[in-house]
Formats: sequence, structure tokens, C-alpha cells
Amino acid sequence: MPSNYRADHVGSFLRPAELLEARRSDASAERIHGLEDLHVARVLQKQKDLGLGVFTDGELRRTNFMSDFTDAVEGFDFGDAVPRNWDEDKKGAAKKPGAVSSVTGIVNALLRQRQPLTGRELPYLREHSPGPVKMTMPSATQFPAISFKYGVTDAVYRDPFELLEAVTAIMTEDLKTLAGNGVAYLQIDAPRYSYFLDPKWCDWMRTELRVNLGEMLSASLRADNTCFAAARQPGVTLAIHLCRGNNRSHWYAQGGYDAIAERLFHELAVDRFLLEYDDERSGSFAPLKFVPKGKTVVLGLVSTKRAALEKKEDLLRRIDEASKIIPLDQLAISPQCGFASTMEGNNLTEADQWAKLELVVESAREVWR
Repeated sequence: MPSNYRADHVGSFLRPAELLEARRSDASAERIHGLEDLHVARVLQKQKDLGLGVFTDGELRRTNFMSDFTDAVEGFDFGDAVPRNWDEDKKGAAKKPGAVSSVTGIVNALLRQRQPLTGRELPYLREHSPGPVKMTMPSATQFPAISFKYGVTDAVYRDPFELLEAVTAIMTEDLKTLAGNGVAYLQIDAPRYSYFLDPKWCDWMRTELRVNLGEMLSASLRADNTCFAAARQPGVTLAIHLCRGNNRSHWYAQGGYDAIAERLFHELAVDRFLLEYDDERSGSFAPLKFVPKGKTVVLGLVSTKRAALEKKEDLLRRIDEASKIIPLDQLAISPQCGFASTMEGNNLTEADQWAKLELVVESAREVWR
């Protein structure tokens, strides 16, 4: 039976300054690897000290949350990118779809896997984790949106759907292996479902990605379920995290889960949904009425985008509000996203990060005694 961790976190932690500096200064691979080991050991111990029940390496070895895939798979052109535009105002919102540079490249050749997706991470984690290992991986649905470019990719994969199938095929084999090799908790990070929640991104999918929204939603659910089916093993917890953007404390989409909640919560074959609920952009708890029995909702009530520490009484009040929609025993709590979806990290300090996680643990203990 999957474990029901009441205090959870999305996975990524802020990179220490000396590791960032080593990468910027082109330090040797041995020097960087040694720093990674040192700081992964440190964040594992910190998670234990805080009382968390499942452990990640903080994605410290990655340049961004999906680089385990792009590092392991040939076929991406990193000199090309789907442009992104971020508004640097106090809200950190996207001005419009389409234009800061993307954190991955464009597919310009047939994808070919050259190493395991988590090959640089899992051996050390399995040996040194003080408890159950949680491994995070990008959703296959991430890549059609940001790595498909007409005039380039369609010379190899005819449309975003065919690219999605190719990425899914690669991911399923690795997920099957991970689930059978001691990983207790597998989480897929899926930012692109937020496109279906925001009218401007719905328009972008129709005009720029050139897809029918209903067909793309169905294909996305099918792709993620194919990955989850490959990873389904007794005792392995399967989860999906739904995000609205988290690059350097920015966001790119807004809107509640209402538009896709019924299909999302019923069709995705997961044990846990990690949902953003840290501000008004996430909408209300009302869509949680569609979550079936047997599935857990992890309320992302604590912001990883802002340094200010939330008040415990506010978190307890919001958990109570959610429990009027979905039973309390189907709920848990976490930060709304990772602290460093890219290696540069969000606009807060490591002390802020640990204080927020400590608050998550304390709140969970008070609610689920």
C-alpha cells in the first residue's frame, strides 16, 4: 500500500553558493561531483532533522527540474529555444505567451537515450538516504509545449502528439526500473496542465502549438497514465505535481483547477496530487469535490516564491476549509512548488527554505496527530 506522508515537499532545494560558483567557473567534473555529494548529504540530514518521512537529493545535481531527461537523451538543440517572455514586475507574471529563454532546447533529431534518466542521482541516494527515497521526474507532457518548433521538429516528429509519444516511450522504461529498484515514491512534475486553466495559454495552444485542446488534454492524460502504469508496483507511491511556473520566483499561468478537475482527478492513475494553493491564482478548493476516495491531495499552501513565512494558524484554517470539500484523511500539506526549479533558485534564502519546511512539518503534526 502507498504511504500517506502528511508533510511532503515537491523535491528541489536551493543550490549552495559554492556549487553554483563551481559550475559557473568551469571547475573540474571531480570538483563539482564532490560538492554535489557533500551538499546532497547535508540536505538529506536536514530533511531527517526536520522530521520529514521521505527524502530527495534536492535535485542538486540538475541544472533544472527536467535536465535529468535532456542530459540523458540526444536530439535536443540547446542553441535554439521556444522564446519565453517574463514580466519582471512585483507579481512575476508572464506578460504574454511566447518569450526569458527556455530552460531546454528544441528537438531537431530523433530522440535517443544514452544513459538512465536518473543515473547520476539514484546510486548515491539509495546508499545514503536516511529513509524512503522520493525521485522526481518531468512529465512527458512538458516537452511538446517547449521543445516542439514548427519548421524544425516537424521534420522529425510530424506534430506535438508524435513527439509526446516518443518522450513517453523513453520515460516508461526508466520508471519501470526505478519502481523496481528501491524508490519508494515517484513524482512526475507536470507544469503544462496549467495551460488548460488560463485563457491566454489556451489560445496559444490553438494558434502556436496548432492543437485541439480536447485532443491535447486526452493525449496528456494518456501519456502520464502510461508512465504511471509502468511504475505501478506494490508499496510504491505515485504522485503528480501540477505547477503554474516557478522559474526564479516567476509564474506564467493562473486559474483554478475547475476547467479540467473532473477528468484530471478521475482519470490520472495516481495516489497523490500535489496542488498549488498558495495564492489567489490557484482558485478555490471547490474542484476537490471531484477527487475520488483513495487518492490524496497535498495542499501546497506554503509559498516557495516569497521569503515571508506563513502563519501556522492560517495554514490550519485553510486545511480545515479544504476538509469541508474532501475528507481530512485524504489531505496532506506541502510547499506549493520546489525551491529551485532551475539551479539559480527562487528569491529566498536557505534559512527561509528550511523555516518553511519546518512549518509544514509542524502543521502536519498538529492536524494529523
